[in-house]
Amino acid sequence: MDTVERFSSRVQDYIKYRPGYPPQIVDLLESRCALTTESVIADIGSGTGKLSEIFLENGNSVLGVEPNRAMRTAAEKVLAGFKQFKSIDGSAESTGLPDHGVDFVTAGQAFHWFDQVKTKHEFARILKPGGWVVIIWNERRLHATPFLRAYEQVLLKHGTDYERVRHENTSADIAGFFAPGEFSVERFDNFQEFDFEGLKGRLSSTSYVPEPGTPAFLTLSESLDKIFSQHQINGKVVLEYDSSVYFGRI
Repeated sequence: MDTVERFSSRVQDYIKYRPGYPPQIVDLLESRCALTTESVIADIGSGTGKLSEIFLENGNSVLGVEPNRAMRTAAEKVLAGFKQFKSIDGSAESTGLPDHGVDFVTAGQAFHWFDQVKTKHEFARILKPGGWVVIIWNERRLHATPFLRAYEQVLLKHGTDYERVRHENTSADIAGFFAPGEFSVERFDNFQEFDFEGLKGRLSSTSYVPEPGTPAFLTLSESLDKIFSQHQINGKVVLEYDSSVYFGRI
């Protein structure tokens, strides 16, 4: 499937069930990269606005660049209360932004979909001199608990192209992207607690499982129900993540 359209049918689940980003990311960028409330952010592959939101809440102006119409429209609705948010129909490789106009370029849970050679050129074009690139993933802890290990096995068994499109398998080397510059990495704890319907919604928000309502998704749901029943505590299970932040200059 076209990488731009992979999430078109999953937007509402994405809004409701995908994890957000820890506010400590803003604190990190303030202390290490001189982020201020006056900094202008270009959030590339901004999707439904989950990463944009933490910068908008900090008072920043955010340019949300998103090629998928359904996700872009959703972000416009979700973030309608922020006057400093501007939604832009563009891509990482062709943002449509002017030269050297932003202080930070961010990408949350999206960088692995980009053509990294073209993207590096585009980021360099739109950043002000000395500007920063910040690449973030919520990385699910695959083996931290018996439930997380069982959840991973469900995805390996029932996912459509899960192993191929995991960001660890599709990303270029981060060091290569920032080269010859250097970059740093910081990680923050993040988690979600779900009942069964929430867990099923979280799974439905991903592009690498069968479409909800199909026989294949029903089979997947049966496996999910089984592991939920085995591992739930008081009707809930926990998905744990490392929110990994890669930041540097190019």
